[in-house]
Amino acid sequence: MQTTTVNIHDIKLNSEYLRTNTDVETLKISIENIGLINPLTINKENELLAGARRYQALKELGIEEVPVHVVDRKSLEQELISIDENLVRRALDKLEFEKCLNRGREIFEELNPTATKIEVDVIATTTEEKKLEKAKEEQDQDSFAAITAQKTGLSKSVIKGAIKRDALASEHVKKARQLGHINASVTNEIIKLDKEVQDSVLPMISDKTVKEVKQIVAAAKRGGVQEAEQEIETMEPLPAEYAHLRNLSKRMNKNLTRILLEELTYEGKESASIMKELRKMQENLERFFNMGTTSNHISSDDISEEVISEPTIVLDEGQQDFNPEYPL
Repeated sequence: MQTTTVNIHDIKLNSEYLRTNTDVETLKISIENIGLINPLTINKENELLAGARRYQALKELGIEEVPVHVVDRKSLEQELISIDENLVRRALDKLEFEKCLNRGREIFEELNPTATKIEVDVIATTTEEKKLEKAKEEQDQDSFAAITAQKTGLSKSVIKGAIKRDALASEHVKKARQLGHINASVTNEIIKLDKEVQDSVLPMISDKTVKEVKQIVAAAKRGGVQEAEQEIETMEPLPAEYAHLRNLSKRMNKNLTRILLEELTYEGKESASIMKELRKMQENLERFFNMGTTSNHISSDDISEEVISEPTIVLDEGQQDFNPEYPL
C-alpha cells in the first residue's frame, strides 16, 4: 500500500457505498485542530474506496492536497474495502446495513473459498437441531459472520439474520419494511416462503402480530395463498392495545425476574418515581383483572409459574432487528 497526497478534485466518487451527505461538523473541528489522522483510501484510478466522511469534511474545509493510501487490489477486494468501511464506521439504515452485510458475505466467500459458508436458506429445524446449530455457531471463527462480529460488536446470529433478510426477502417485502409496515420479526417469518408467495401474503399480514404471521406463513407453506386466507378467516382479531400490552408485559416480567434473581437493589434519586409508577401499575392491574375480560381465564398459578420459572433473559422477537447504530 502506497501513501501519498493527491488533489481532492482528482478523487472520483464511483462507489455505491460512499456516503457524502452526512453531518461532519465535529469531524471538521477535529481536522482543523489536529489534522487528518487516517488518510483516505483510493485505488490506482483515484476512485475513493474508504473515507467518504473524511473526504466530505476536507472538501468543506477547502483543503485541496489530501493524504491518501493507494491500494492495488482486485475489484472484488476493493468493493469489500468499501463495504467494511460502511459497516464499521457509518450508521446505516436497516436495509442498507443488511444489503452491505449480504454483499460483503458474497465477496468474502468468493475470495475465501475455504472459510465457513453462511447458509442463506430458511430451514425448519427441531429443537435438537437448533441446539446443534447454536453449538456450531459458537465454534465458528472464520466465517464472514464471525469476522464481522468482531469488527462491529454484533452477535453472529444477528449478522446471519440480517443477511438472510436481504437475501431471501422479495423487493415488495423490503419496501414494506422500509416504509415501516412490517418489522424484522415479521420479515423473519415471511421469508420462509418463496418470493412470489411472499408478495401474495404480504397484504394479509400488515396488521398482524408475529404469532399470527407465523400461523399464516405455516398455512401458506401447507396449502398456498388460499389456505393462508382461510387461516386468517378463523383468527380471532387481537386489538392492538392488547398486543402491545402483551409485549410490554413480557419485557417487564423478564426484567423483574432478573432483578429478583440477582437481588438487585437501587436507592438512588429515581427510586421514588420508580416505586410510584409500579404502584400505579399494580392498581391498574388489579382493576384489569377484576373487569370482565378474557384475562379472567388466566389463573394466578399460571402467571406465577411463567414468571418464576424463567431464570434467563431472552430477547423478545421484536428486538431481533438490532444494530448498535440503528436500534431495530
